[in-house]
Amino acid sequence: MIFDNRPYSFDRVARLAVGAVSLWALVMLLGYLSDVLVPFAVALILAYILNPVVRRIQGYVKSRPLAIALTLLIFLLGGAALGMIVVPLVGREIAHMGRLISELLSNSKLAAEAAKRLPPDIWQALRDYFALPEVQDFFRTDSFVSMVQAALRKVVPGLVGLISGTYSLIMALVVPVIVLLYLIFLLLDFQRVQVVWKEMIPPQYRENVVSFVEEFDQATSRYFRGQTTICAILCLVFASGFFLIGLPMGVLLGFFVGVLNLIPYLQILGLIPAVVLGAIHALETGQSFWVVMALIGVVFLVAQILQDVVLTPRIMGKAMGLSPAVMLLSLSIWGKLLGMLGLLIALPMTCLFLTYYRRLVLKQHAPAPVPAAEET
Repeated sequence: MIFDNRPYSFDRVARLAVGAVSLWALVMLLGYLSDVLVPFAVALILAYILNPVVRRIQGYVKSRPLAIALTLLIFLLGGAALGMIVVPLVGREIAHMGRLISELLSNSKLAAEAAKRLPPDIWQALRDYFALPEVQDFFRTDSFVSMVQAALRKVVPGLVGLISGTYSLIMALVVPVIVLLYLIFLLLDFQRVQVVWKEMIPPQYRENVVSFVEEFDQATSRYFRGQTTICAILCLVFASGFFLIGLPMGVLLGFFVGVLNLIPYLQILGLIPAVVLGAIHALETGQSFWVVMALIGVVFLVAQILQDVVLTPRIMGKAMGLSPAVMLLSLSIWGKLLGMLGLLIALPMTCLFLTYYRRLVLKQHAPAPVPAAEET
């Protein structure tokens, strides 16, 4: 390995240099292909998360394809039901927020109240921010269509030029269908690949490689599947809490703060937009600013207690993951290198490198899995 006592001969240095160049070339290739690899990466992550559910259902129905169909049906129906509730709420929130911004930028009663109750510097900063073209564009009625089209141009290059205009709705369905097809194929082959790949490793390396991959799988499955479950629950908690206190854009903000929980304690960043929206809510309703801030604080406090006291101990057990600082640094570096693809693979790749370093460089092994964090 790199950190051992062997002398650095010319041959060894050359092999290290070739390995470094090959690694950099691989990163560059992934960057070049990142637009078309994003749907596959999304499907691979979903397959990794859903495979335990498929295996559980397969234990009852005995058929892998039927288990996959039932699993996808359950999640699609659940997603559709959630979408039927959330999408209209988010649409109304965006329209409502657009009206509030228009009133704040005009000489309306709301603008006069804001100028009266807010410090002059803060009021001017808010006006300047809401007057930005990108902020105005976001709250236009066709903003979601524009965002979908922009995303499609990056994810499925070339197809957008073939289908446009009245076919934008069809284009909006292209990427989900591609991801769904990838997901089905990956789930169908999941069991076979778990067995076959070991036979493709040369016998002299098989034991070490298989042990290394199993350790990596143990680290990622115990942590990320549990953290994804916690994140989904907290999305609902934050969205429900902000909606109940009447916060503008509350549902959208709640899901945003919940997603931030993929990195533990990063949800604290959600306080910034929450305070701004809370100030707007206080101006609109005439409530005390501090009362609104107290309600927002209660939502964050309840969510944090639920996470630390109930969800993390029951779902995560004693599973050890990356520290929040390492996770944030990993997302920043991989996101800079590979864009959206980098954000998707950042944490698994960081776990892979750390597992390699611990096992093959430091000659350490992962601790035995704890019962509370075993895969279900």
